[in-house]
Amino acid sequence: MTGLTPERGTETSGPEVLFARRGHLGIITLNRPKAVNALTAGMVAAMLEQLTAWADDDGVATVLVHGAGERGLCAGGDIVAIYRDLLTGGTQTADFWATEYRLNSVIARYPKPYVAFMDGLVLGGGVGISAHGSYRVVTERTRTGMPETTIGFVPDVGGTFLLARSPGEAGTHAALTGAHLTGADALFLGLADHHVPGDSLPELAAALESESAEAAVVRFARPSPPSTLAGQRAWIDEAYASDDAEDIVRRLRDVAGAVAAEASEAADTIEAKSPTAVKVALASLRRARDLTLDAALAQEYRVGLRFLAAPDFREGIRAQVVDKDRTPLWKPATLHEVRPADVDRFFEPLGDRELTLQPKETDHV
Repeated sequence: MTGLTPERGTETSGPEVLFARRGHLGIITLNRPKAVNALTAGMVAAMLEQLTAWADDDGVATVLVHGAGERGLCAGGDIVAIYRDLLTGGTQTADFWATEYRLNSVIARYPKPYVAFMDGLVLGGGVGISAHGSYRVVTERTRTGMPETTIGFVPDVGGTFLLARSPGEAGTHAALTGAHLTGADALFLGLADHHVPGDSLPELAAALESESAEAAVVRFARPSPPSTLAGQRAWIDEAYASDDAEDIVRRLRDVAGAVAAEASEAADTIEAKSPTAVKVALASLRRARDLTLDAALAQEYRVGLRFLAAPDFREGIRAQVVDKDRTPLWKPATLHEVRPADVDRFFEPLGDRELTLQPKETDHV
């Protein structure tokens, strides 16, 4: 969306993701615009390899990631590919997540400024390749979030780590409802740092070729519009203070006054999601409060593999992405039917399948 195109002869990977050098700037272009740059296994592997090489390259002082096309940085992982893998009982999704989470970890501890243009749609996996960076730029066009409960899954790519550290219970609200958020909301949640007008992104990218990331981003940054989510914090903090999903829904329905309709709508939204995903997402967030990023990613991998074997993930993708009938049949069908023991099983150790992230360094907290 920035108008950037890699210079001829500078690409070092296939067409799904492109790499270029301009001045002292390394540029990553996600290049699947028709799919809103949804991430594939090949893309995350190529990004991991290139970032590793650039980390030791004295000619690269700053890295920029942006998306091709006019729709956004990245709409998440390639859900259709995951669905096909689920139908055949394959292992490709587990392998994809392992590489993707390693990429998220590398971005978080990258030794050079990592600038992400979070313009347009930035969902799920798109958050993972941007919100762990050191300079996270949103625009007036940003629409971001972690909508995984809609497809019978839970926030991953370090999303539980990030949202568990958002102000008050705003991150819990975002995770359970799967709401699409504005750039201002992303700033409030701690998913981004700077607001830059969308039309200024090409100029900012050009400045990054020769200026420091700090100087360039600060020079182009402008005040953000107010965050709707920040304005809802009073009732959100009160309603989501519980560690029990059913209690949260009851609290939302008990909210009175001028904001009662907003709270009731949130309750309706949560009850339409996968009950298993809602309860596991809530437990994941609560557990992530005391974890490093790498530990949270390992927990998300553990939970994710369990969802591959559970019915709701496949059913959610079918209803939302494949058949698009928007009428998933969740099993169990209600929050009440999901027992604490059912939730606990998602967090049980994987034995020799546990995700190990190397090298072991202190994560950004």
